[in-house]
Amino acid sequence: MRRFFTPSTFVSVAIIAAVTAMVAVANLRSRESRASYGRQANWRPMGTRGAGTSRADLGARIVELRAAVAKQSEDVAAAVVLADALVRQTRITGNTGLAIEAEGVLKRALANDVSNYDANRALGSLLLSQHRFREAVAIGEKNRDARPYDPINYGVIGDGYLELGDYDKAFEAFDRMMSLRPSSASYARVAYARELQGNLAGAIESMKLAVDATPPDDPEALAWHHAQVGDLYLRLGRMHEAESEYIAASHAFPGHPFAMTGYSRLLAARGEPGAALALLQELATTAPTPDLAARTGDLLAQIGRRDEAERQYALAEAGWRTDAPEPKNLARFLADHDRKIPEAVAVAAGAAAERHDIFTEDALAWAYFKAGRVAQAREAIARALRTGSKDADIRAHARAIEAAAGQAAAR
Repeated sequence: MRRFFTPSTFVSVAIIAAVTAMVAVANLRSRESRASYGRQANWRPMGTRGAGTSRADLGARIVELRAAVAKQSEDVAAAVVLADALVRQTRITGNTGLAIEAEGVLKRALANDVSNYDANRALGSLLLSQHRFREAVAIGEKNRDARPYDPINYGVIGDGYLELGDYDKAFEAFDRMMSLRPSSASYARVAYARELQGNLAGAIESMKLAVDATPPDDPEALAWHHAQVGDLYLRLGRMHEAESEYIAASHAFPGHPFAMTGYSRLLAARGEPGAALALLQELATTAPTPDLAARTGDLLAQIGRRDEAERQYALAEAGWRTDAPEPKNLARFLADHDRKIPEAVAVAAGAAAERHDIFTEDALAWAYFKAGRVAQAREAIARALRTGSKDADIRAHARAIEAAAGQAAAR
């Protein structure tokens, strides 16, 4: 079966990429302070000296750690590092089965030691990556109560609330995290909070601090951070700076999906759809995702290859339904492409009943708009605009909805 994972929503929050390095280093410090861990301290966390995160390093380490965990299931330290490596591998290959494996690894470790703090903390981050936000908040709060001065717990809590649309609680958690320990993980969260509030310049400033704070032995996280800076520059129309960041990301980790996807968007914005398409097609051979299929379809449609575009759209739709279920993305995709609009409304409404983040509200607004339900679309888009985000799609949807409302009032 073709495996899918959506880079743009792997904790769009995409902040999991920033937190993994900090979790790993914090785990190491915690274990080294407790002699009772004995040999478990020998497992170097990913992204630390001697345990890099290049593509080759990740592959080799996963093989080594799988063998260790199979041999000694009570080795919690090995289980935690293996789960981290599997999540990173999920991010760069699109294989969601690896994240499921990571959960199994952690839960087997916890079966031997249900109160193990390191494994429970790693589980919180993993639940975020699987979009199980309420569960992540619950375990994050449990871990916070156990160790209120560990900044990682506030990151997990904040990420969960962010994706659920409770921004006040999310930003409060991020502030606490930052006050406890400035780091690549906390800087990345500040950057995303600023982006959500429309402060793109401030977001770039914070994400650059995240780049600077990323350990040199963690090229995977370094590439992710550079790609995020590139995305922010691209949103501001600063093409040259965006290109430099995508190149830096690719230099740190050749072929990183976030760098390649970002550079493809840059090429498309420059009026080079053919080059953008070639880059996405290359990426699809190693890291297929629903988002990638949808983008590829759009580029194929742009250059008149409609039959090929439809095949990519079918892949995207199937991926968001099965391999990487993401209701808001599915609803948005259906509405964008005028496919199955009644279903788009139903899917978006179901998602909005559980989550109130601005992107879910935007998907609902756009589905309502395409269904001709303008009054409801206006209500939903107002909620999507509530943080002050300058997201181009949300703003474009708002303009279209308001124009339709004005036309209806003029009749």
